[in-house]
Amino acid sequence: MSAPAPPLPSERAQSLAVRLTRALILWVGGVWLLCALGVTWYTDREINFNFDDELVEVSHRMFDIALEHLDAEGPRGDADGPLILPAPGSFADADLLYQLVEPDTHRVLARSAEASAEQFDVPLAPGFESTHAWRVYTLRHPTRPIYMQVADPLRERREAVNRTLFGLIIAMVAMLPLLALLLQRIARRELRVLDTLKHEISLRNELLLTPIDLPGLPRELRSVEDHVNRLLERLALALDVERALAANAAHELRTPLTAARLRLQTALEHGLSPADVQAAVTALQTLSQRTEKLLQLSRAESSAPFTRHPVDLEQLATTVAQEFWQEEHAVDRLDLVQAYEGPAPVALGDFDALAIALRNLVENALAYAGDSPVELIVGPGCALAVRDHGPGVSGDRLQALKRRHVRHSAERTGYGLGLSIVATIAEKHDARFTLCSPLAGERGGFEARLEFTPA
Repeated sequence: MSAPAPPLPSERAQSLAVRLTRALILWVGGVWLLCALGVTWYTDREINFNFDDELVEVSHRMFDIALEHLDAEGPRGDADGPLILPAPGSFADADLLYQLVEPDTHRVLARSAEASAEQFDVPLAPGFESTHAWRVYTLRHPTRPIYMQVADPLRERREAVNRTLFGLIIAMVAMLPLLALLLQRIARRELRVLDTLKHEISLRNELLLTPIDLPGLPRELRSVEDHVNRLLERLALALDVERALAANAAHELRTPLTAARLRLQTALEHGLSPADVQAAVTALQTLSQRTEKLLQLSRAESSAPFTRHPVDLEQLATTVAQEFWQEEHAVDRLDLVQAYEGPAPVALGDFDALAIALRNLVENALAYAGDSPVELIVGPGCALAVRDHGPGVSGDRLQALKRRHVRHSAERTGYGLGLSIVATIAEKHDARFTLCSPLAGERGGFEARLEFTPA
């Protein structure tokens, strides 16, 4: 198969500072453009308002002057055409075109020299009207039946608006490169803390899993730091479980493996004897039991979560008890006791994991209670208990039993893992695991109790 094609330049990872700068420039430029359009609209509105005010003022001043010229010439017939009034230059306000019109016949009585009918192609009514090139203001004389129309070219207004818009756009174009450089420098400076955080994360490995603590992190990166620290904590726990399993395996399996090898070697050198074969079988059974304990501990302390399903505690206790009733040394000593009223209690948990915990409690009781009976108790409430009437445990040693490689007594061989496994499983089920010795009203006895939250 051919190697995959290298990514295009656009597909390669880009600097966060560059992406942030580009986004800011686009948004700032867009907002600036909208502001420029808004300013242009406002300027156009104000310019038109000012020009219209001036047009109204000039129209009132010119009306009387134009009437004086019209009255001085005397009455004119239709055939004579409109009177040509003096050019706008003879007034104080130039560039304005005007005409006098009769309202009834719409006949033009007089107009300025540069004026034409097309420039006043608007309805004859008081107020403002516009053509494509002219702004026309129509005014009626208060005492005489005459209208005056004054036309102002729109070119000047458009030029003023265009100058305003052009000036804003030129300023934006001139400032954008400087703004881009400034934003990029700011983005790189503010994002420098990411490089520091990245460097701290890169230092973490299996030998260094200490939490990251960088002062002055912003709130968003503080959240990232917290999540990374929780991940490091879980990794440290997982590595501890692996190291503990390896250490426990080396510690717990060395002795039975050595015993089995020596017994088998002796049997080969001196001929097979029932005692040597039985000793080898016993050593292998011990090896199997310790291997099972280590696997149970590994599963209990692994990071994989237990399932949470309704577990009938009566059914769980019955299943575990039936396993022990198959063994000759336990069938007459283990009793199943129901100490609840009503329906069987139900807890949320992993059936197999809880069975491992309960099995370890029963094994401990059978191993350290001597010949006394052992009771597997369901209830009262959502609880399981394993009770024996053996010699019990001293108070100063009671809580230490939950740690690894701590046994009831040194008189019996054991692995010191059973109660540690139970404690771990109970913790992952949010259950309360308590040990009690001696029993109430007795000089000895031992009870281990698991209390669950009802489903």
